[in-house]
Amino acid sequence: MTLTGTTDYATAHPRQLRAALREGRLNGPTAGLARGFVQANLVILPAADAADFAEFCRLNDRPCPLIEQTAPGNPEPVRAAPGADLRSDLPRYRVFDRGVPRPVEPIDATDLWRDDFVGFLLGCSFTFETALVAAGLPVRHLEEHRNVSMYRTAIPCRPAGRFAGPLVVSMRPYRPDQVDQVIEVTRRYPAMHGAPLHVGDPAVLGIADLARPDFGDAVTIHEGEIPVFWACGVTPQLALAAAAPQIAITHSPGCMFVTDWKEESFCKQV
Repeated sequence: MTLTGTTDYATAHPRQLRAALREGRLNGPTAGLARGFVQANLVILPAADAADFAEFCRLNDRPCPLIEQTAPGNPEPVRAAPGADLRSDLPRYRVFDRGVPRPVEPIDATDLWRDDFVGFLLGCSFTFETALVAAGLPVRHLEEHRNVSMYRTAIPCRPAGRFAGPLVVSMRPYRPDQVDQVIEVTRRYPAMHGAPLHVGDPAVLGIADLARPDFGDAVTIHEGEIPVFWACGVTPQLALAAAAPQIAITHSPGCMFVTDWKEESFCKQV
């Protein structure tokens, strides 16, 4: 899956990017778009499931760092992006019926919206990629114009109510001599998954084949490079299988909501 519109939208303001998404002019991953602004994972659930999911996020804050929760029935994330619409301002959505994803991913979820829906925005590792590149640490999926590689692990999350399931991780390859700097850059963004969870052997996480990601695209790992893994905001999508709510809507992996928050507002001196 190749990125679409990076030339036009890499330096766009999020309002411009969201307008293009709302009009259906973009439908691919958002890595590298609206650089300098925070990107977020999305989960939309009926209000009856909201408390348990919020607790799931609290208990698993590395993969599920909650940065905004909307009021029931309100599709506007008033803190992250006033005037935006969670029903239409993402490239693509996944819709789950009783925990089972529909085969077709819509580019608009307005017709599915209900008055009891609650939206959750979770921090995303795309946010710290600008800082990595600025530090001279290239991000392979940006170089190759592909979606980030994401893998299901054998590590269980802490359950909350009906929500349970395995951790999902994203992967970026680096040389061993770069890893300390990668850790130093990304640990400054704790609400965007923070420092890596694991460096090196994917089998430790229960990942059998890096060439076959569960979500996103495989990227080139050059000789001498090792995989570096971060907690990933696709984790809740697997928890939906266990919770099996009547309906749920999420972002399509890699197709994020881009907020009006500047990346530096989530950068901590740690």
